[in-house]
Amino acid sequence: MNSNEKSLKMRTMPMGKLLMVMSLPAILSMFVQAMYNVVDTMYISRYDVGEDNMITALGYAFPMQMIILAIALGIGIGSNILISRKLGERKPAEAANIARTGIIMAVISGLVFFGFSFFLPEMFLDIMSNIEVIRLYGTEYLSVVMMFSIFIYIEITITKSLQGMGRMMVPMIAQLIGAITNIVLDPVFIFTLDMGVKGAAIATVAGQATAMCFALGYILIKKVDISFNFKGYKFKGEYVKEITKAGLPAMFMNSLAAITNIILNNILKMLNPEEIANAVLTIYFKLQSFIFMPIFGLTQGGLPILSYNYGANIKKRFTNASKIMLISSFSLMLVGFIIFQVFPETLLGLLQPEQKTIDMGIPALKIISYAFFPAALSIVMVNMFQAIGHGSKALIMSLLRQAIFLIPFAFILGEIMGVKGVWLSYPLAEFFCSIIFIFPLIILVKKSFAQKTAEIINTAS
Repeated sequence: MNSNEKSLKMRTMPMGKLLMVMSLPAILSMFVQAMYNVVDTMYISRYDVGEDNMITALGYAFPMQMIILAIALGIGIGSNILISRKLGERKPAEAANIARTGIIMAVISGLVFFGFSFFLPEMFLDIMSNIEVIRLYGTEYLSVVMMFSIFIYIEITITKSLQGMGRMMVPMIAQLIGAITNIVLDPVFIFTLDMGVKGAAIATVAGQATAMCFALGYILIKKVDISFNFKGYKFKGEYVKEITKAGLPAMFMNSLAAITNIILNNILKMLNPEEIANAVLTIYFKLQSFIFMPIFGLTQGGLPILSYNYGANIKKRFTNASKIMLISSFSLMLVGFIIFQVFPETLLGLLQPEQKTIDMGIPALKIISYAFFPAALSIVMVNMFQAIGHGSKALIMSLLRQAIFLIPFAFILGEIMGVKGVWLSYPLAEFFCSIIFIFPLIILVKKSFAQKTAEIINTAS
């Protein structure tokens, strides 16, 4: 295998080894990402001693960060899927044009959010909280994050494109560089310069900037499977449409998660006017990222494998990869479930919230962690839908999980059981969604590969 054709390993390498090689760097980088998200909150909790206002403010800013990330992931994953598919079909020139178009889309998106940063944060926080000091902290943090979001747009698009070629180490190193930069700068800006939440935001975007610079440097210096050189490149709306279509499920899922988070925060705010439950939800999302981030890393490594082998019409390898991803996801979720059930107080104590927050948080962690098992199945199924070009099914699945099931459950159970009812809505929504989609997915995979085989036979004849 030529050193510049690393994508060929997705056709030939033993599947267990391939998934490990492809996923391990992403799992490590996502784990580090989760770690520095928690470290951010730990520093803020030590700065804001005796209050949970800053932690709550970070939680309220989180949905808008998710929307920024959703668009970045939509562009990046759309590029990733199409690049893998085109390389599987032996069309490197088209793969290169898709990668270049993705970068252009990333730059434009970053500039749009730069403009939004001057007025949208304050408007958004007015919706999220009734407490003035929380609104001020949230606005301060979000303004900086939005203003410099171009860094994360470019970094994610480049690294996802490289993942589509089977190059998983570069995204991992970029994430590590960004995380280490953030962790080192956090205490400097938060404590030494006494900037509080604004300092946390500056450290975050500084980490994103260093990760972007590394990714840019790599594609400018190293020779990879496709060219990122824009010389002679002509922009085509067709590529924008294809990237958007392929990445729409990821974009929609993450945006929907943000909208759901906003609605849930408002439901909790009505049930608990002191907004303690909102602080619990923020802490839960920080802690559960240690469980979910590695699984997202696993599926990041698995998605190009699935896409490539679907493009190459190798059903056996596609099925084998899906099974290994599912077993691995369940195993990781089992570990997370045990930790959340046995050590909830210890986990909450890591972020040093008020005792009243800890008391409310213990049952929250125990109840919500039952969602981990059906969530493992749902995450893998979404990737399978995306890989075979049925992103619309993944969109519907996400809509059911995070809107049609979760929100009504949270509202109804919240009215009946109070705050605990909101926590219970998570496992119920995940369970019903996974049961509904598992059998249609199995049928669709069989049908898609049969159609792929028929197309190849017709082309050959």
